[in-house]
Amino acid sequence: MKFRSHVALTAARLATAASRATGRGAGGMIGGLVAGAIDPNIMEQLGGGRPTALVTGTNGKSTTTRMLAGALRSTHTVATNDGGDNMDAGIISALMAGEGASHVVLEVDELHVPHVAQRLAPEAIVLLNLSRDQLDRVGEINAIERALRAAVMEHPEATVVANCDDVLITSIAWDHPNVVWVAAGTGWLGDSVTNPRSGGHVVRTEDDWYAVQSLDDGSSFRRPTPHYSVDEEGLHVPGGDVVKLELQLPGRANRGNAAQAIACAVEVFGVPLEQAVAAAEAVDNVAGRYTTVGLGDHDVHLLLAKNPAGWQEALTMLDAEAAGVVIAVNAQQGDGEDVSWLWDIDFENLRAGTVVAAGERGTDLAVRLFYSGLDHTLVHDPLAAIRACPPGRVEVLANYTALLNLRKALSKQEDYRG
Repeated sequence: MKFRSHVALTAARLATAASRATGRGAGGMIGGLVAGAIDPNIMEQLGGGRPTALVTGTNGKSTTTRMLAGALRSTHTVATNDGGDNMDAGIISALMAGEGASHVVLEVDELHVPHVAQRLAPEAIVLLNLSRDQLDRVGEINAIERALRAAVMEHPEATVVANCDDVLITSIAWDHPNVVWVAAGTGWLGDSVTNPRSGGHVVRTEDDWYAVQSLDDGSSFRRPTPHYSVDEEGLHVPGGDVVKLELQLPGRANRGNAAQAIACAVEVFGVPLEQAVAAAEAVDNVAGRYTTVGLGDHDVHLLLAKNPAGWQEALTMLDAEAAGVVIAVNAQQGDGEDVSWLWDIDFENLRAGTVVAAGERGTDLAVRLFYSGLDHTLVHDPLAAIRACPPGRVEVLANYTALLNLRKALSKQEDYRG
């Protein structure tokens, strides 16, 4: 390692220790920021040519990364960013913390995939789904698809594990020479109605999709035949066997995440199927996003949603028998400042006894809920919103900073039970 890299790592470790000692944070970001500022090549230095898997997509990155890292830990040591810090600083910090590990599993923000892949030369790239996200930060979704397509094609030696139910993901992986196709499902179709490669609309049937307009070479752009698929019966694997999949995490999206994590572990890294399945089944929360905590006479179930696709999926996970539902929306830097996506969410089918709109943009949410015909109240403070619900189970659905701030506030309450 170069002298500059040694200096960068020394400074980063001091910054991390200082952050923890002063109570400013866990040190998961500051070390990476300092190291990257001193040595722009530190990520490549820390990667060290270790076998690496990159996981990306609009939703499910943290969950899939946690499952894949768990699977690889059954046979290897693993460095991973399990705190969800998926940009350069967080990735550098994860590589520093896991410097002695034999393998690397990283979730990577979609915009950062091209240069992270260039520096780490991954053996596997897991492509989950692609839909519009924070428009003020991420931008137009087809531009992201084209950037990811170019990045993937720069690594023909890698194995791409791609969700063939997602039109945009299929387009990204379409020309790659080494793809494991997984039918992981897709609940959000709003961003995949047209062919991203040659125009024209996409037709969907129950278990297929195809573009009506041919590609430039005259071939058809159509859903590939999956090597792995998942449904309520279980995980269908090559050879025709069906493996039971009994996850602790709720929702069909998490079954898709598990299918791709297992496929990557087995096909790329040689993890035995039963060990990969067991690792996926063992995950019971991801950075506190599916946990249930106590607050007085309430049992509070926490769910994170960050964009239209994620919100729509999260709504299907809510307990219809819950005493109350709190929906909290902020619009800070980590959330995206544009909340017009609220009008893309189908709140009309939400069924709950008590619904409370909360968060910094609670008023915007309340207007949306009013037009959905849903009875609700407005309490801007999410903590007070929970207490305003009847005793019993309360479902809390919040975006990034709303959930982060709520967890901090909950931990300071005298009647909190973590």
